[in-house]
Amino acid sequence: MKLRLLFSLIFGALLTTGFSQSVGIIGSATPTGWDSDTDMVQDVDSAHIWTIQIQLIQGAVKFRQDDAWTVNWGTSEFPVGVGTQDGSDIPIPAPGLFTVTFNSQTGAYKFSVASDIGIIGSATPGGWDEDTNMFQDSLDANKYWLTLRLVAGDAKFRQNDAWAANWGSIDFPSGTGTQDGANIPVTPAAKYNVTFDKSTGVYNFEEITEYNQISLIGDGTAGGWDADTYLTRDNANPNVWKGNVSLTDGEAKFRANSAWILNWGGTDFPTDTAVLNGPNIPVDSGDYQVTFNIETLIYTFVPIIPFTTIGIIGDATPGGWDADTDMDQDPTLPYIWRKRLILTDGEAKFRAENDWIFNWGAGDFPSGIGTQDGANIPVPAGEYKITFNSITGEYSFEELVVFGTVGIIGTATAGGWDTDTDMTKDLVDESFWYINSIDLLAGEAKFRAENAWTVNWGATGFPSGIGTQDGPNIPVTAGTYRVTINTGTGEYEFGAPSSSTHSLLKDNSISISPNPAKDVLNISVNAQELKGETSVILFNNMGQQVLTTTVNVQDRVSIPVGSLMPGQYTVHMSNGKYIVGKKVVIVK
Repeated sequence: MKLRLLFSLIFGALLTTGFSQSVGIIGSATPTGWDSDTDMVQDVDSAHIWTIQIQLIQGAVKFRQDDAWTVNWGTSEFPVGVGTQDGSDIPIPAPGLFTVTFNSQTGAYKFSVASDIGIIGSATPGGWDEDTNMFQDSLDANKYWLTLRLVAGDAKFRQNDAWAANWGSIDFPSGTGTQDGANIPVTPAAKYNVTFDKSTGVYNFEEITEYNQISLIGDGTAGGWDADTYLTRDNANPNVWKGNVSLTDGEAKFRANSAWILNWGGTDFPTDTAVLNGPNIPVDSGDYQVTFNIETLIYTFVPIIPFTTIGIIGDATPGGWDADTDMDQDPTLPYIWRKRLILTDGEAKFRAENDWIFNWGAGDFPSGIGTQDGANIPVPAGEYKITFNSITGEYSFEELVVFGTVGIIGTATAGGWDTDTDMTKDLVDESFWYINSIDLLAGEAKFRAENAWTVNWGATGFPSGIGTQDGPNIPVTAGTYRVTINTGTGEYEFGAPSSSTHSLLKDNSISISPNPAKDVLNISVNAQELKGETSVILFNNMGQQVLTTTVNVQDRVSIPVGSLMPGQYTVHMSNGKYIVGKKVVIVK
């Protein structure tokens, strides 16, 4: 059976995978700081490749599209990396004149500082084809340094991107390179602080300890002393690791990378400053949000309170600051609360038990992490689907757009491009529109709202696809069809008049919780057509595939997402007959 593409991105999301009007570099390291972009130059042969030569100072930068934060890229790697949507700031460790290259399709970037000394070889990012230039020491013109990630392989130092002057030796991690000497054997793969002196040939590769995992282990944890309970790195502070854990009376310790080489303990509970190889931490039974800072070594265990009510309050809400509007508790995840609500211009906060003892707020909208007694949340008028996590304080406001009319128009329809053929709105799902039976000609068509071109959907897919704002005309084959569209996602289908698969476009065909999610996505499947062995794929906001797994779907499956960067993603589920999807937000 032909694969049918259903239920995916909100309309317009795919625009981020297309061609950018402009791409710029912005940040504290740039001449204009975080106030304005320095535009890059588009390659004449590839619309996705952008370059610039720019003087930078020590600081941080990001790439962004069209001088706005809607589409932006970053990650913590330097001098090369792959930026992700809303990723970390890219650190610029020292000033210099840089040649910067960026691929807006893949997110890959490279910063090459102007320098006469570089490192080259199979262990380096450029392989044997391209030097990775090093920074010149500000106090000694003969010395150079660079922090970069290397793979197991060989390396040499050379001058002016040529082999006329090059240095190598059989010694690692330190040695004295000689002209045309042996390749330097680099192992293991790791991040290194590399130093080199061109006057003496002396070099050193100092391995930098990286904390790929931080976990809690002990007889007070679910896995005992045999299995780690992993924490998640905080996006705002990479030194902070967090997690929600259930403990029993006993002991526990923190450790790195699932090994005892680096482990920390303390004598006090629920908070203390840990000591390397310190004593076991005495822990009490209960549910806790655990935080551990690998820089300060301070740890905290905050009890998770089972609230009976969570409400939203403020002059943006129907009850103003006088009365909470109670939210609905998720039946399976009791710390997730939701509400569909019409709000006015104003401010809002979340609070528990209709009291100010426990309240959460922040200055961010439409999503953020509320803190105890935090700032009021600024809210513009609109109708929203609101989600709140009473453990982490994470919240999101997803605006709903409800149209009065949606129609199909084009040369394939009876009204041509002059008159819409109106569709019928579903009585329950206001985003779902349909025509039970319509005769169409061979030609083109689009969907539009309110009989106007202000909001319209088009794409090249037929008989199904994902319409985007101002997308191309849909090519239509003559026939009689049942036509459906979900205006919240842009997904449409031209199916047989007797087809029942249109129900898959409705918002209740699959549900995901929590959303926003932090560590795990729980996917509930209500449509029989979607059950069985299913491939689950997550795409980021740039259309890049970031996670793939195969599961046996019956009613509910759980997908771990703790390793993903925060941002908007789409979950695609395919069982060989259909592909369905849902927009999700991942936070840290």
